Amino acid sequence: MSRVGQVTLFEVEAQLIVGNRQELKEQVLEQLKNGDRKFVIDFAKTGYIDSSGLGVLVSLSKTIHAKGGELRLSCLNENLRTLFELTKLNTLLRIADSTEEALEGF
Repeated sequence: MSRVGQVTLFEVEAQLIVGNRQELKEQVLEQLKNGDRKFVIDFAKTGYIDSSGLGVLVSLSKTIHAKGGELRLSCLNENLRTLFELTKLNTLLRIADSTEEALEGF
């Protein structure tokens, strides 16, 4: 986790799956509890997201939005973008091509 201005940035390594999804969720919720409201999750180093990983992203997005914040995703590879399009999650979550693009307008 790092900060860029008022935005909290998380990077997901390799995969977002049953084994590590809870760790990401707890880290984001901790920062939300501490008053952070702007979040970007960077998937530049991520090759795979399973259904539980998608569920965590939806849950986090709803929780953050309910607190007046926003969650954005960045750097999804072509396979992950297709996954988000097939599940229609690209309509729920804001997805940027780059972390810089995700940070714009925050």
